[in-house]
This record gives sequence, structure tokens and C-alpha cells, in this order.
Amino acid sequence: MFTVTSYPHGTFCWADLSTHGGEAAVDFYRQLMGWESETQDTVVGTTCTTFSQDGHTIAGLAWLPPEMSEIPSAWNCYVNVDDVDALMPVVTEAGGQIIQPPFDVPEGARIALIVDPDGAALGLFQSRGKIGAGLVNTPGALCWNELWTADLQTSKAFYGALFGWTFEADPKVPIYTILLNRGRRNGGILAMGEEMAAETAPVWVPHFSVADIEAAARRIVEQGGEVQVGPRDDGDGKRWLLFADPQGAHCYLLQLDNPEPWLEHEA
Repeated sequence: MFTVTSYPHGTFCWADLSTHGGEAAVDFYRQLMGWESETQDTVVGTTCTTFSQDGHTIAGLAWLPPEMSEIPSAWNCYVNVDDVDALMPVVTEAGGQIIQPPFDVPEGARIALIVDPDGAALGLFQSRGKIGAGLVNTPGALCWNELWTADLQTSKAFYGALFGWTFEADPKVPIYTILLNRGRRNGGILAMGEEMAAETAPVWVPHFSVADIEAAARRIVEQGGEVQVGPRDDGDGKRWLLFADPQGAHCYLLQLDNPEPWLEHEA
């Protein structure tokens, strides 16, 4: 079990799902991942659920109200930053947009939501007590984040300017780029071809680890989700699949044969 006590600037630290599924969506992920859940109303009148495992927070779920029916259900990824307000000018200067200026989350975080130049949304997370996910790289926990983009070079320039990320091409997969934060692998970028880009909007998609990818694939289908790709081997000791939950939100599952301790707090 790999726990995290803090995240350095530029590291993915959290994921949450905005969904129209309500209690059905909560139950889907409880059954699929074995997560525990706690649901409560917020001070602004919305409802949210926190997923946990072994006493550690894992991910969140926001219940979209009926009046927001035009917003599709989707997972959202968050990057830890030292000063979210200081990054707002960098976002716009680098060609991105601010869709939700920095705001305080009760009990310990300051968050902003941005869109990169290609249109992919991302959350910026400044810890003020809450760190995000407390458990990583173990079955049930967040283990990777991936950007689908139609413009690789523009995306690299934007995120390099915003977070100081560097990039290396994946020698086994020509359309894939590994992103690094302070020299440590921090996620990936899938360069969409013309056919995929014509059908798919740019987006960040989280990966959660599972102990048995085949069993997880069966549970997805049994509960009304759709396995869209996989399970497949990546040639590097991992098996993965991409699925859509019953409300259409995309997410990856990844079986790690040799999980790497995510010792970000020691960096």
C-alpha cells in the first residue's frame, strides 16, 4: 500500500467525477472498485461523494443537478500547485483559458479550473490541509493521468510553460508521449489521429489500478458500463482497458504487475 503525505508542485493529486448518475453512479464505482463512500450536501447546496479505501481518500464524485443536463458526465483530473492564484496569468499568457477562477474549498484546498489551448479541462489544486488522494499506485487507487490531444506540440508548450513539465517520446508507441515532473514520470499524452480527433474532444482521463483487469472488465459490463478498448497488454508489464460508465464518463483501469511506490512526498 503506497501512501502519500504531500505532493510537489506539478504532480497529479486528485480526480473526481461530475455525473448525472447520482446514487446509481456511486454504486457503480463502489461495486467496480470496492470503494467505500460518504455522501453529503455542501454549503452551496450541491451534493458530493468522497470515495475511500483502507482509511485513505481515493477520489470524489459531484452530483450534477437536473438544470445542468447539457453538461456531460466526465472525470476531472487535478494537478497540485504551490500557488494557484500566481498561475492564472501564466494560463492566459500560454494560450489557455480560466473557466473557474481560484476559489476556496471548505476544509482545506484552493482550486481553479482551466482549459488548455486545445480545449482539455484541468483542475489546479493548492493544498490548504487536504492533499487530494492519500493512496496511490495500489489496487483501487489513482495511478496515471492521460491527455488526449489533437495538437501535441501546442499541448507540450502550454504545460511546459505552466508546470515546468518536460517530455519524452515513448519508443514503443509513436503516438504517445510521457510527461515528467522534476524528472519523474507523471502521466502521458496521446496524440489523437484525424479520425479520433474528429469524434473525440480533447480531455484528461484518469487511470485507476486494479488487481485483476479481466474480473474488472466483467464487472463493468455486468453493471451497465461499456468496455471500449481492451483489456490489452502494453508490452511493459501492464494490462489496461478503457471503459465508459453508464452515464458515458471515460476512465482507464490498469493492472500493475510491479507497482512503483509513489514517493512524491520524499522528492
